Amino acid sequence: MDEGTAPHPDRDGLLDVVVDMLETDGYDAVQLRVVARRARSSLATIYKRYPTRDDLILAALEYWVARHRYAGIAVPPAAGLSLRQGLMSLFRTIFEPWERHPEMLKTYFRVRSSPNGGKLFRFGFDIVAPAGMELLKGVDEEFVVSLEAILANVIYGLLGRFSSGEIAVTEILPVLDRTVYWLTRGYEAPDSDSAEHFPTTPCAPTGR
Repeated sequence: MDEGTAPHPDRDGLLDVVVDMLETDGYDAVQLRVVARRARSSLATIYKRYPTRDDLILAALEYWVARHRYAGIAVPPAAGLSLRQGLMSLFRTIFEPWERHPEMLKTYFRVRSSPNGGKLFRFGFDIVAPAGMELLKGVDEEFVVSLEAILANVIYGLLGRFSSGEIAVTEILPVLDRTVYWLTRGYEAPDSDSAEHFPTTPCAPTGR
């Protein structure tokens, strides 16, 4: 089992095959006849579970994401962190698995940009929302609305640039760190004695 993979007793042989194809050969390689052959299943059985290829890929992505990308999210988050540190701890938990599995991130962006994108968003939101709400407890509501809108657009843009080959997957977290730094710095307006100074490297892990 890969580092960062949560124990998952309910393995699904069909979805494991699709995940392997996505990681190895990419989104376009997932063809139902090939999936059926590798999974030692029939097309009829696959169609009973997933009416379309897009539905099958969405299910495989949700299956993988639940075991990797969201497995380490803690509710409540670690105590004693600044708003920036808490947000970056959450973002590292989400994005570090993508750095180890970049093809899955490309698949995620394609599905997120497809008609199934809303389903994928709701799936992720239901998992991440409790941790995010704990982090933002007591934070001004107007600031939270602005923060969510800005970060959502920054993240979507970064995923698009990565998927098109403009940036490396390892450039995503540093850009997020800079964005979070400037947003939270403006909100918290700390005095000179307690100010978090912007680092030349991303915010260090907090020992998850």
